Amino acid sequence: MKQILLVDDEPAILQTLRIILTAEGYGVETAWSSKEAWDLMNLRASDLVVTDFNMPGMKGDELAVLIKDRWPEIPVVMLTASAEIMRASGRALPGVDTLLGKPFDLKEFRDEIARLLERTAAAPDLAGEETASDDLQGEEVFADAVGAR
Repeated sequence: MKQILLVDDEPAILQTLRIILTAEGYGVETAWSSKEAWDLMNLRASDLVVTDFNMPGMKGDELAVLIKDRWPEIPVVMLTASAEIMRASGRALPGVDTLLGKPFDLKEFRDEIARLLERTAAAPDLAGEETASDDLQGEEVFADAVGAR
C-alpha cells in the first residue's frame, strides 16, 4: 500500500485530505508542521508528500527541498491558496512536483496523486524502509535549514 504524508497546519484540511486519500486506498499519516513532517519522514519515508505552502516555522517549499535532497524520488505536491499568483509570478519552487490551488478540484487532486505515484511505481514502496539510523543526520539537516532562514 502506498503511503502518503499530509502536512498542513489547518486541522480541517488534514481531515478532509485524509478522508479522500484513505477512500482511494492509500495509507495516510498527518503532520501539523514541517518539523513534525521531517521527523516522520526520518522514521519511515512516505511514497508521496502533500504539503501546504504557508505554515509557521518552515514553509512547505523549504520542506520540499529538504525532502528532495534526501529522497529525490519522492513526489511532493504543494497545496496553496496562492497557486495562481505563484504561477503568474514565475517563482520557481524547487522540490515541488505539482502545485495545486486551494480550494482544489477533487478529481484533479486524485488524478494528480495517482499520476505521481504511478510515475514512481517502478520503485518499491519507501514506507517500509527503516531510516531511523539516520535520525541524527535528519535532525542536523532540519536544524541547518531552519537556522539558515
